[in-house]
Amino acid sequence: MASPQEQTRVAAGVTYTLTRRRVRNINLRVRADGSVAASAAPRVPVMMVDAFVASRADWVRSAQARAAARRDREAARQPELPTKAEALAHIQSLCRVYYPQFAATCPGGRMPKITVRDMTTRWGSCSLKTGTLAFARRLCVAPLPAQEYVVVHEFCHFAHPNHGPGFWAAVAAVLPDYKARERLLKQM
Repeated sequence: MASPQEQTRVAAGVTYTLTRRRVRNINLRVRADGSVAASAAPRVPVMMVDAFVASRADWVRSAQARAAARRDREAARQPELPTKAEALAHIQSLCRVYYPQFAATCPGGRMPKITVRDMTTRWGSCSLKTGTLAFARRLCVAPLPAQEYVVVHEFCHFAHPNHGPGFWAAVAAVLPDYKARERLLKQM
């Protein structure tokens, strides 16, 4: 919903949001999402802002096309994520490979519950309380060595809840090259 200082207008086929601000000139910009924003001082008549936007209509359409092309390039770079069911099956199979090395440290000596979520700030998490390992769905599109690193990292938390020296020694015992694998994740 537009604030009292904002209103949606159309000039020469260009839909834009006009915001009243203490500015010296009429400012016009095309945002990354292709929306158009204009700002003008409260004393500038609306018809003058409409005329300014109309005079820049070709520039606006060109800028919107560039923004759309940029969004398309970014979308093409992002690999398509598997469904949650596909991701869960993949991560569970990866966990089954490493579980025997960690069976003694898993709660009750059993395979932990594995879940997949749409996490954006983490690759995985370990809940000691519930005996659950959760993984980001986006992990499935990471290189396999990076996926293995996250799985081992989370399994090690059952024995070492923090990131102390003992934890890193446990990770290194299973994956001596874990630092290189960790760098792969940071590149994503």
